Amino acid sequence: MASAAEGARRERLFFALWPEPPLQETLARLARRLVRKGGRRLAPEAIHLTLLFLGPVDAATRACLEAAAQAVAVPPFELAIDRTGTFPRARVVWAGPSETPAPLARLEAALREAAARCGLEPEVRPFVPHLTVARKAAPVPVSPLPEPLAWPVRDFVLARSCLHPAGAEYEVLRRWPLRG
Repeated sequence: MASAAEGARRERLFFALWPEPPLQETLARLARRLVRKGGRRLAPEAIHLTLLFLGPVDAATRACLEAAAQAVAVPPFELAIDRTGTFPRARVVWAGPSETPAPLARLEAALREAAARCGLEPEVRPFVPHLTVARKAAPVPVSPLPEPLAWPVRDFVLARSCLHPAGAEYEVLRRWPLRG
């Protein structure tokens, strides 16, 4: 039988797209070119595209989210990472698409609805697809990449974030294939 402390344990969770290692390495090299001094570049294995931040979640809510994610039906799609930029207030340097493919928008909306059905109040900020490549960095101008990076998106994940003084540490907990 679980103790009260175990029952009250909460995990900081989010849904995301997690690139394969070769694309993560390419994005890490891009970060090294963009952020030469200062800033904190993300380790390649930490680079991802957050679909929906869920916040601290208990075990029952996590189970609800996992069941809801299983029912999401969005076909696989291609994502063109074709520009870079900065969120100045957050001091985040990112790479991302200039256009959001319809399946990506449907996936984000489906996960937002699932979170609401599970009793969570998702963020009210609009969805801006991007992959953070550096934090606490000087701004870089929004600019196109010389050659877009093609990302065949075939699945999405539920991940856990643990905050540490040196930065966040991420763990993929579950993965679901895209299917339409």
